[in-house]
Amino acid sequence: MAVETEITPSTYTPIRAPRGTQISCKSWQQEAAMRMLMNNLDEEVAERPKDLVVYGGTGRAARSWEAYHAIVASLKSLENDETLLVQSGKPVGVFKTHEYAPRVLIANSNLVGHWSNWEKFNELERAGLMMYGQMTAGSWIYIGSQGIVQGTFETFAEAARKHFDGSLKSKFVATADLGGIGGAQSTPAKYCSTRPSRSSTFSDSSQSA
Repeated sequence: MAVETEITPSTYTPIRAPRGTQISCKSWQQEAAMRMLMNNLDEEVAERPKDLVVYGGTGRAARSWEAYHAIVASLKSLENDETLLVQSGKPVGVFKTHEYAPRVLIANSNLVGHWSNWEKFNELERAGLMMYGQMTAGSWIYIGSQGIVQGTFETFAEAARKHFDGSLKSKFVATADLGGIGGAQSTPAKYCSTRPSRSSTFSDSSQSA
């Protein structure tokens, strides 16, 4: 069952993270978290910023606009020895910790056992109790194709090493290359078409040593 992600914002103002060295939080740790959240919802980045959807059709950065503004306000007032707890895109608590503790702890879409299904998820989402954060939207660290290029490259490189003598040259890699991170397929395939096998690289290095 599809995840229901369209929301009706009461008011929408395009999000643009602050630039430069002037900060509005009490330290750079809080400022960094706030800018990451804002950058994920920038209209140049997010898939549907009005719905708080960053990518993948479902991945939100915050549960609602009210929750988004509450997160930002919490980060701005957060002390350097406190930790903000965010549950499925909504701030639910601030705890006294210490200056070396994380400034933000995030848990998204946690369902267990019998309730781990789309019907229950959508029921909770309609009630305003949950959101789907995908892999990086709900944790405010979405960076487009960059976020998955390395892993895809390692997968393709290993396939090339194991089955094609270290290179995908002259091989067909079928991919639609669509979506916010679609480039993560074609780019690694291109690199693996010119890359020597790991085994030959390692043996050459050991011989030269």
